Amino acid sequence: MRTFSVPTRDQVAPVAQGIFDNLKSQLGMVPNLFATIGYSANALSSYLAFQSAQAKGSFNAKEREAVFLAVSQVNGCAYCQAAHTTLGKMNGFTEEETIELRKGKSANARLQSIVVLAKEITANHGRPSSEALESFFAQGFDNAALIDLIALVADKTLANYVHNVTQITIDFPVAKPIEEAVEA
Repeated sequence: MRTFSVPTRDQVAPVAQGIFDNLKSQLGMVPNLFATIGYSANALSSYLAFQSAQAKGSFNAKEREAVFLAVSQVNGCAYCQAAHTTLGKMNGFTEEETIELRKGKSANARLQSIVVLAKEITANHGRPSSEALESFFAQGFDNAALIDLIALVADKTLANYVHNVTQITIDFPVAKPIEEAVEA
C-alpha cells in the first residue's frame, strides 16, 4: 500500500501555505490532518470554511465534540479519536466521558440523543432508526438541528476518511481504546 507523508509548508500550494500560517498562528501548530488535507488547497480552505460555519449552527462546542467522538469511533479513525478526546477534555469532558461518548452513551439525556443519532447516521449511511430520530426530537431539537447534525457527521466523516486512507502520524495524545464488550 502507498505510504503517505505529511506535507511541509514548502510542499503545498501558496494558498495552502497561507492557511498553514494562519493555523500555526491560531493553534501554535498545523495539525497533521489539516496539513494532509492541504495537499489540496481547495479541499483545505473548503473544509475549514465548512467547519467554521458549522460552529454557528445548532450545537455548542461541547456538543460538537460529542458528535465528533461518536462519529470517529464508528468510522474507526484513531487520529480523530485522539484529537477530539483532547478537544473534548478542553471543552469540559472527563476522560471517562469521552470514552462513553465514543460508545454512544451519556448520562445527559440531551447528549445521549445527539450521540446515538450521530452514531446511527454514520453506521447506517444516513438511515437512522425511527427511535433514535424521535428521541432526538423529544429533546426539543428541530429540523434545523437535524440538518446541522447531519452536516457535523459529514464534516467528521471527511476527516476520518482522510486519516483512514493516509494513516498519517497522530500528533495528539493517543485515545485510550474502548472495550466493545457486549452489554449485559
